[in-house]
Amino acid sequence: MDMDRTVTTVIDPERCIGCGFCLAVCPHDTIELQGDTAAVTGDSCLACGHCVAACPVQAVSVPVLDDENLAFVNIQADHRWLPHGEYDTVQLVRLMRSRRSCRNFTDVPIDHSLLEDLVKIGITAPSGSNCQSWTFTLMPNRQGVAQLGNRSAKFFKKTNRLAERRFLRWFLKTIGKNELEFYFRNYYESVKQGLIDWETTGRDLLFHGAAALIIVGSRPGASCPGEDALLATQNILLAAHSLGLGTCLIGFAVAVLNNDQQIKAFVGVPAEETIHAVIALGYPDETYEGLAGRKKALVRFYDPPENG
Repeated sequence: MDMDRTVTTVIDPERCIGCGFCLAVCPHDTIELQGDTAAVTGDSCLACGHCVAACPVQAVSVPVLDDENLAFVNIQADHRWLPHGEYDTVQLVRLMRSRRSCRNFTDVPIDHSLLEDLVKIGITAPSGSNCQSWTFTLMPNRQGVAQLGNRSAKFFKKTNRLAERRFLRWFLKTIGKNELEFYFRNYYESVKQGLIDWETTGRDLLFHGAAALIIVGSRPGASCPGEDALLATQNILLAAHSLGLGTCLIGFAVAVLNNDQQIKAFVGVPAEETIHAVIALGYPDETYEGLAGRKKALVRFYDPPENG
């Protein structure tokens, strides 16, 4: 699937003052200065909106970009551009450090409009070549989450039965496919116990009793779909915390949806889409008293030799 680079940019010559700001920020050379006004001359466009945001006299529009796509229901948005360096970095870092994976949720449902607002916040993330090929599948109620949990349990029962076969693990490993051996060593026992708990007590160790899910995927054709989807996911996680919700990324559910087409179809995701994140959401039934540290990161500086 080719990327859509259709040019929809329009410049009003009556308003344009020829400042050239739109040219300076255009990453695709779609615009050039002709005499005293800017003009659309390129045959492709990223539809990034840089030109719209840079124009001081509102002479530029990109009709494919609609502000209504970012019209929130639960948030009073401030539409002024925030200059570099003018945000409170202390509070930003506090938000990032305060967000934690929530595994204890109340049974209070989440309003559909709040989930939709989170998706709108998600799509403010950058994407490679501005493809924006991400998809968001919302499961807004606990009943649907539990049904997906039941189907996932069947998937992992089958996976565990395969992992129990030592010869199969050995054979796959000899041909360079170490996934089943890795699963057996790292997840088999915990999944086995989780399945027992699910069947005997109803304890949900997959989705932790979450009230809703946001499944983040991508359509074919993007330059870096996984990165795009995860950047949008991070936006959602931080925004959810600020809106009073707890979140938890469910990697096991990503594996289920990408490896079982019937389950993927059950949640309404087309077969050609790839799932990159499953976010469990709900109102948290847990609080914290402080902030935790992180493991030391591996950081490198590379200074090339002068004569390299």
